[in-house]
Amino acid sequence: MIILDHPYVSEFLKDTAAELQIPVLKNEMAAGLKTEKGLRLLEEAGFIELIKEKDECLLYSNSENSIGWISENLGFTGLPEKIELFKNKIKFRELLERIYPEFYFQGVEFEKLDEIRVEEIEKPFIIKPAVGFFSLGVHKVSTNKEWDSVLKSIKAEVEEIRELYPVQVLDVGKFIIEGNIEGEEFAVDAYFNNQGKPVVLNIFKHIFSSENDVSDRVYFTSKTVIETHREAVEDLLKEIGKLVELRNFPLHIELRIGEDRRIQPIELNPMRFAGWCTTDIAYFAYGINTYRYFLEQLEPDWKKIFAGKEGKSFCLVLLNRPADLNLKEVKAFDYEKLLSDFEKPMELRTVDHEKYGFFGYMFTETRDNGWSEIERILKSDLKKYITFKG
Repeated sequence: MIILDHPYVSEFLKDTAAELQIPVLKNEMAAGLKTEKGLRLLEEAGFIELIKEKDECLLYSNSENSIGWISENLGFTGLPEKIELFKNKIKFRELLERIYPEFYFQGVEFEKLDEIRVEEIEKPFIIKPAVGFFSLGVHKVSTNKEWDSVLKSIKAEVEEIRELYPVQVLDVGKFIIEGNIEGEEFAVDAYFNNQGKPVVLNIFKHIFSSENDVSDRVYFTSKTVIETHREAVEDLLKEIGKLVELRNFPLHIELRIGEDRRIQPIELNPMRFAGWCTTDIAYFAYGINTYRYFLEQLEPDWKKIFAGKEGKSFCLVLLNRPADLNLKEVKAFDYEKLLSDFEKPMELRTVDHEKYGFFGYMFTETRDNGWSEIERILKSDLKKYITFKG
């Protein structure tokens, strides 16, 4: 069963739901979607009743905007408690204390950020909304001197982003301060099957333009990335599964892996894979339809999937705006110029930048010896593609 919700449903997800004829909750978003085959829409009462009738319900939501509806209507499933445990970063850290007892964190109200004695906190540290999304409001603080400018930035961002998402998705009323997790950053789409076994569907490596960069500009997946880290990721998910009984549960987890191979979770996003349907890159890269794999309880045959994938990376490029760019001054974004700067763009998805605060994203296939195109976009402020008003 699927809940399709704002802000975005890709054509790929919509067509998958129609092709499989999976029951879809009839809400505002789903009712407005057009497909050739037609979605199998169920009114709220029928959707809830069908879940009650099923002993094992496979429920996927593309968006955390649906968390409120799930909390209000599906309390009998036990899902709201599990969602809150993972979505609230403070509760997630409290859960993980049993695995990582030495990890430092504290929660603080937004209104009390001015009272923080930053000199008493070990650095570097990360500060971010306790309930957050898309690296919005995330900052790294390495020195005491940086705190004033970071605090100023947080306050400006809160004013700007407070209206973008419901509080279940992005709540800037409370922040978490936590120790900086060393190592390379990864993001994983996975699910726990009906036996409680974790199944990894894709692993992205998150790369940055500098040490203090915390943006979401580039992620990539490859044969090497998945082969190198899949077993470690599965072991971590098994540990989390021991702490919380998870079955038939899709998730997107972000983590870091240090030089000593120690793996440390950053956050776990419940009920969905990579946000804004960016999980679709698994299909473009490997032929893995992550929605179908979860709903039909399929497991990747990696040996077969990786045939012919040597020397290639499949990149997710998020067209997020630089901090100094006022989106209200943007007249147009030249997507054609952007595409011309890449050897093999696979799919471009544009969004309303004034409404959502970024310009969209694209998938690329990049050869190992053509990595310079990724280095360029990683460091770009995107202004070469922008026409300004006036």
